[in-house]
Amino acid sequence: GRLHSPCGSRILGSASLLGNCPLLRGAGMSDAFLEEFSAAIVQLARARDWQQFHAPKNLSMALIVEAAELVEHFQWLTAEESLSLAQDPQKLADVGEELVDVVCYALALANRLDLDLSAVFEQKMAKNRLKYPLG
Repeated sequence: GRLHSPCGSRILGSASLLGNCPLLRGAGMSDAFLEEFSAAIVQLARARDWQQFHAPKNLSMALIVEAAELVEHFQWLTAEESLSLAQDPQKLADVGEELVDVVCYALALANRLDLDLSAVFEQKMAKNRLKYPLG
């Protein structure tokens, strides 16, 4: 099946996704956390028999709904106001929950498609370095 153990998920493959992305390393995540997070998502869905609803189409649609819920917290705020949101513990917690929902659906989609995000990440970063050269 598609259930991948925390040590064997194709989501991260053999390379480190976080080792090459300072934005993710700064988010307090580790490769082990992402592996465990991904496995927990699969286990939650399996225990509730939700895989029947987890076609890539459905997962991608759910992801965009959750992304919209995340955006609602910032709608109509100025850039400065959006930065100050982190000073309000409740608002920060609410944003964090929506962000987790987005990441859950993104990882569930990657798992459902059996994507090795480490490999895809490396390819995408190579494209970005060519598309946006320094200087």
